[in-house]
Amino acid sequence: MSPANVMMHRSNSRPLLDVSRAVIQANSEDRNPTILLPNQSDDISHLALDIGGSLIKLVYFSRHEEHQSNGDMKKKSLNLKLEIPNALHRRNYPVLGGRLHFVKFETRKINECLDFISSKQLHYGGIDSPRVNQQFDANIVIKATGGGAYKFADLFKEKLGISIDKKDEMDCLVAGANFLLKAIRGEAFTHMEGQKEFVHIDKNDLFPYLLVNIGSGVSMIKVDGDGKFERVSGTNVGGGTYLGLGKLLTKCKSFDELLELTQRGNNSNVDMLVGDIYGGLNYSKIGLSASAIASSFGKTISDNKELSDYNPEDISLALLRMISYNIGQISYLIALREGLKRIFFGGFFIRGHAYTMDTISFAVDYWSKGQSKAMFLRHEGFLGAIGAFMSYEKHGLDDLMAHQLVERFPTCSPYMIEKTSNPSLIDLNEKISWIEKFMQKSIEITAPVPMTIPGTTGIGGFDSPSSRGNKLRSDGSAKLFNIGVLHLVPTLEVFPLLADPNTYDPDTIDLSELNELKYWLPVLSEHLPDLVDKAVASEGGTDDAKRRGDAFARAFSSHLARLMEEPAAYGKFGLANLLELREECLREFHFKDAYVTIKKRENEACLAVLPDLLMELDSMNEEGRLHSIIEGALAANIFDWGSRACVNLYHKGTIIDIYRMSRKKMHRPWQVDDYDLFKERMLVCGSNQPYKRALLFVDNSGADVVLGMLPLAREFLQRGTEVVLVGNSLPALNDVTANELPGIVAEAAKHCDIIRKAAKAGGLLVDVMATQDSSKEKSNSVPLMVVENGCGSPCIDFRQVSSELATVAKDADLVILEGMGRSLHTNFNARFKCDTLKLAMVKNQRLAEKLVKGNIYDCVCRFEPAASGIF
Repeated sequence: MSPANVMMHRSNSRPLLDVSRAVIQANSEDRNPTILLPNQSDDISHLALDIGGSLIKLVYFSRHEEHQSNGDMKKKSLNLKLEIPNALHRRNYPVLGGRLHFVKFETRKINECLDFISSKQLHYGGIDSPRVNQQFDANIVIKATGGGAYKFADLFKEKLGISIDKKDEMDCLVAGANFLLKAIRGEAFTHMEGQKEFVHIDKNDLFPYLLVNIGSGVSMIKVDGDGKFERVSGTNVGGGTYLGLGKLLTKCKSFDELLELTQRGNNSNVDMLVGDIYGGLNYSKIGLSASAIASSFGKTISDNKELSDYNPEDISLALLRMISYNIGQISYLIALREGLKRIFFGGFFIRGHAYTMDTISFAVDYWSKGQSKAMFLRHEGFLGAIGAFMSYEKHGLDDLMAHQLVERFPTCSPYMIEKTSNPSLIDLNEKISWIEKFMQKSIEITAPVPMTIPGTTGIGGFDSPSSRGNKLRSDGSAKLFNIGVLHLVPTLEVFPLLADPNTYDPDTIDLSELNELKYWLPVLSEHLPDLVDKAVASEGGTDDAKRRGDAFARAFSSHLARLMEEPAAYGKFGLANLLELREECLREFHFKDAYVTIKKRENEACLAVLPDLLMELDSMNEEGRLHSIIEGALAANIFDWGSRACVNLYHKGTIIDIYRMSRKKMHRPWQVDDYDLFKERMLVCGSNQPYKRALLFVDNSGADVVLGMLPLAREFLQRGTEVVLVGNSLPALNDVTANELPGIVAEAAKHCDIIRKAAKAGGLLVDVMATQDSSKEKSNSVPLMVVENGCGSPCIDFRQVSSELATVAKDADLVILEGMGRSLHTNFNARFKCDTLKLAMVKNQRLAEKLVKGNIYDCVCRFEPAASGIF
């Protein structure tokens, strides 16, 4: 297909959905998730519904007008030399686009749903859409699935003047489930006796499985692949049964009201238990405990009571248990008949309700004799709505992809266009990464949340906002949607040097361990006042900045309180996720770089003394110089504004004073000391090149990068090794970013010929002299590069790095991870296909004891040869 044909085809179709880098985000109004579509530029009116017998699930698009561009002309020459497409060289977000919001209504209140659509003008693309002021468009079509798509089609036409494109319910359910299970880490989990455990799903080994969707009724679908499925069974006893009987028996008016009653119920008051029959004893011969239900509602047979004599709470719980148990039992029997090992449960009947999941799990476990486990989906209620929404992209997606290739890469070959426009030739999701985040701009919070830890209020001292008009109440309804923001980022890839991506886990600290949670949540809470002060100062200390700073602190404290109350609320959550959540909250309240002033001041101070340090290093012999450089890198890592102990040091002297003090205390052996192994590898080749390309993952600004990592980079350059300085894509604490590194290198180059020549060749110096030199050399050699890592956190997850980093890593034979976040909090146990050097000063006493059996300010110099069997 030629570029002209691509554009002609697209111009004759309706506006298309750009799902690149989509984001699901919680809605502050109703706690339902939304999806950001940051690349969407067309004025579209995509609206999708799943209209069931009990509930309507609605998905709609709204415009998102935040644009942030950090394009860097200095990087273009590097990208050309490395053949990295310009569209992939810089991760820009958020940019022009929008969000997909998820909302639910009871089906009996469909007029409220129609009023909601009308009030927001969703069928015209939203209130801000130019189409709102245009004449009535008789051709507006929305996607909908479920029985209501047929039942209410005329009503939608009559009230809103829109037509419904009816999508098959099973198609949508399966498409939504397959998407979630493949794309979202921690989507599936088990739930037994109140304990939630997340299940790793290999997307290459997903099929076959049984999907049990519990809506008003229950459908059981055998899924053999994408678009390959069969409804193999079902039952008419489902969510509609629970709500219907519950209304008759308890006078409750809603599903959520019924679930609320169960929290205070005791089903043994109405259910006949095994113990009731056997005088309180177990029926051990057939494995039934005394507490097992022999007959649901059986105890009411012999009771001489009227309905009004029973507690609604007991009735609601007994009813929930009866229906949940039977669904679990039938599901297992169908899975057994079909030869299926995996059973996933979804649908709004579950609603993340612990007792419901425990009951289903018990049934599956009991009847399978422990051989099968019930697994649940975190986005359980939106399977059909997600599938219906995804059906928009099927209309012209292939042509749109080809069109975008032509726009972004005009020199791409016709074969590439043809290959991309044919799904059978290429996996369109091959290099797409989905990231779940839980940021919330909860500006409406009014209840006070402490930023410091009172010593007398128990674990953490957290006080979750409760009643005074806030929107983060810790009640039953809020817990129904423990799902966050899913960022769809095509420019993130798996780091190619991971020894085994399938078993890689970045987190060293797992917050599912209660003791870890009890320690780290207060630590982050104690750090909040200082962080807020820095954030407000970075914005000039204005009243608006103070207001946003206070709102950020309360919002983040609410997240901490929620995690303390329910550790698994946000899925499988490690310390790295918690630190990133903090940074995302800062960005959500428009604090772009809380430490920008401090970083600038510390960089200038350290650059001023760099020439003296380099002169001192040059006076040493080779072995002494290498030792001094590693020693200096460890000493300089003391500067970390994320550490309370280190922050206290800053009040005792200047940055140079502290650096010198740290150097004086750098006595070997260090707590983890593999320096001799690294020295042997570096010096064994003599003057020959020890490594071809080294990736240096730098940490903090100031002394850490200027006096620690730049001398190390310079040492490699002297030995003929290509050096890649890897910095954050976005600010996090005082970490140096990829945007800041070229400026730091340029300043250092003024005092060092080695750095200056390498920086010129790498395109990091753009001035008249550099331009003249580069035009003479005309070399493709890139001895010194700066690339971004693809994240905005003190830690790094190597399952999702920038395409730029993934490209340069393919030729690297050494990885250096520097700093606590990158080499201790994460990746301390990670193995790579190449040699790895992990450098850090431990600035937390608990971490020192746990990881290295040492003390605060102990040092880690861990050298690991390439994972055996890789090379």
